[in-house]
Amino acid sequence: MHTLQLSISLLVLLIGIALVFDFMNGFHDAANAIATVVSTGVLKPQTAVAMAAFFNVVAFFFFPTKVAAMVGKGMIDPTIIDQYVIFGALVGAVTWNFITWYFGIPSSSSHALIGGLVGSAVAKAGVGSLVGKGLWMTVIFIVVSPLLGFILGSLMMLLVSWLFVGTTPKKVDKWFRRLQLVSAGMYSLGHGANDAQKTMGIIWMLLIATGYSHAGDVNPPLWVALSCYTAIGFGTLFGGWRIVKTMGQRITKLKPVGGFCAETGGAITLFAATALGVPVSTTHTITGAIVGVGAAHRVSAVRWGVASNIVWAWVLTIPASSFVAAVAWWVGKQFL
Repeated sequence: MHTLQLSISLLVLLIGIALVFDFMNGFHDAANAIATVVSTGVLKPQTAVAMAAFFNVVAFFFFPTKVAAMVGKGMIDPTIIDQYVIFGALVGAVTWNFITWYFGIPSSSSHALIGGLVGSAVAKAGVGSLVGKGLWMTVIFIVVSPLLGFILGSLMMLLVSWLFVGTTPKKVDKWFRRLQLVSAGMYSLGHGANDAQKTMGIIWMLLIATGYSHAGDVNPPLWVALSCYTAIGFGTLFGGWRIVKTMGQRITKLKPVGGFCAETGGAITLFAATALGVPVSTTHTITGAIVGVGAAHRVSAVRWGVASNIVWAWVLTIPASSFVAAVAWWVGKQFL
């Protein structure tokens, strides 16, 4: 494979942009991990964010790097990777993340990054540069992850309702205020594992193209993993407050028992996807679980108008970030 010749300063710049995206991913998606536990009043925002950031980082010790391998090797043809493709992909993802954060829309950082990769790669080498298997798996899970979150969230809610049918609401609330600390930690663990590895995959892809890593390596360099988990942890620590209200209260009114069920359903989905190496959207997953919890209570408990607006943001994410990435690729080609 041809090794890309790249100056150290430009390589460092691109890795820096990737870590900025990773930070923004944590910043943007902090709401996914903390919205339920904050909106139910179990934890104050600052405490919830600190807990979520901690579990984002320690996820490094619990999960293999299959998602990083999928993003780094299984999405686009490695032979077309250069500084312009990576630059375009990252700018496309960062721009879409900023726009959706500014307007308080819980879109997917993951799909923004994948859309950025697709747009940049197609701008350089056409659709033939895309690896169908990896992309189709991701596209399928755009539907599967919120659906699985919905099913698990609603089943958890029905199971808990059955188990605690004779228990007073006060006692149920007391128990699940404690249990929600566990479920929020589990969800943050899954969030950190799946999302940090996407940026790891991008940096790994760049290092392989420049000869600083080998395509046959099973794992990315240790410093890449540590940098990405740390960056997403710091992003979560600073928090994406604009999205918390949408996720925690506007879709459906949550109580601690509902927060526990939504987080547990979402966490199980993320654990399974990460174990399979599929880069899924943590936003899609927790939104599906929250809707499932609300619908299990009663269908009218879900504000379907809010949920449908979120779905439109999901639909637009990949094409919008792809378009920005293609433009950024062209700009990078002229000036980098």
